[in-house]
Amino acid sequence: MKSLLTCLCAVALSACAIAQTVKLPKNAAGRLELNVAALANDFMEGRGTGTAGEQKAAEYIVRDFQRFKLEPKGDSSWYQRFTFVPHGAAQIHHKGDSASLGMALVKEISGRNVIGYIDNKAATTVVIGAHYDHLGMGDENSLWTGPKAIHNGADDNASGVSVMLELAYWLSKHPKETRGHNYLFIGFSGEEKGLLGSNHFTKNPTIPLKDVAYMINMDMVGRLNKERSLAINGVGTSPSWMPVINGISVDSLVIVTSESGMGASDHTSFYLSDIPAIHFFTGQHEDYHKPTDDFEGKINVKGMASVTNYIQHVIVAMDDEVKPAFTKTKDASPSASDFKVTLGVMPDYLYSGKGLRIDGCKDGKPGAKAGLLKGDTIMKLGDFDIEDIYGYMEALGKFEKGQSTTMMVEREGKSIELKVTWE
Repeated sequence: MKSLLTCLCAVALSACAIAQTVKLPKNAAGRLELNVAALANDFMEGRGTGTAGEQKAAEYIVRDFQRFKLEPKGDSSWYQRFTFVPHGAAQIHHKGDSASLGMALVKEISGRNVIGYIDNKAATTVVIGAHYDHLGMGDENSLWTGPKAIHNGADDNASGVSVMLELAYWLSKHPKETRGHNYLFIGFSGEEKGLLGSNHFTKNPTIPLKDVAYMINMDMVGRLNKERSLAINGVGTSPSWMPVINGISVDSLVIVTSESGMGASDHTSFYLSDIPAIHFFTGQHEDYHKPTDDFEGKINVKGMASVTNYIQHVIVAMDDEVKPAFTKTKDASPSASDFKVTLGVMPDYLYSGKGLRIDGCKDGKPGAKAGLLKGDTIMKLGDFDIEDIYGYMEALGKFEKGQSTTMMVEREGKSIELKVTWE
């Protein structure tokens, strides 16, 4: 792999040298701010899949697609509809007093993807996507324990949609250096319900999947931190990614990469369809899946502009890559159900040092009960050294519920031993 990347590097660096001249469109920051504020407004009612709020948000995206003179590329218009049974409905059916009563309680919900297209008469197409749905008034995925409230999802994922719309605006102007591909823009719904919209699209594509060169996904790109860390996940899905990424420098962004094509966002659906796919992400935060994920005082618009410009550079650098090679990756994102035990912690996915740095702990879980704090770095679990997230996952598989073990963490430059009891 290293020798292949070295060989590709010279070509990629040449492309990236041209890409360094790419500028944001005029007034980009203003449009980014306007779109995040609008999509995260209470008027959108949290954009829950299948709700009136989702429809309002979809119509908002369509208006921009129309203004940019994109072509509709849904089933028959701008929309691609899909249906699903909400979580728990099947159980309700079995609990009914009769089959007919049970069926009456099961109601399918209809969601919609929003799809626009730029036809450059090229042989291949790049998919640029972001999910626009969120949790409405709060659903089974909400982490809020207070009274019922609108979950506006400014970062998750009005931010990603805003960047997608700005890229659509820029590419609709037909820059000479991006005519090597066509561009398909997708606002996915149902992401919060389990990647439903992107899964439906890859199984029912409105363009041939064999013609898709690669996919770019933006999910939670509105909270660029002081260190200016930008995560790019999925770089192992093609040998083309790292040479390009290594050749780009934008606004002092610090790039943190991970190879896995699997993750809790819509790029996963494309990776599982053997399409190179990457995910841009500015990190987890305390407002995740809570009503406090709002626009005012929370969103870093200048940071979003830097992320947008970085993605522009990637698109230009990849213009000559007609069909990048696809590679399978090691899965770095298993769910908690894959293990018998869990600490109940949120990893800091922007951390690239030794150990596993913690971005948050869930109340009442073993990690919090042991005394883990946000910012701690787990260095050892029992007899197992933790080099990175892979080592952490491997160590988890060694423990059983009811067991206790020691945990070594680094906190503010000091080593601390904590005791964990697995539940």
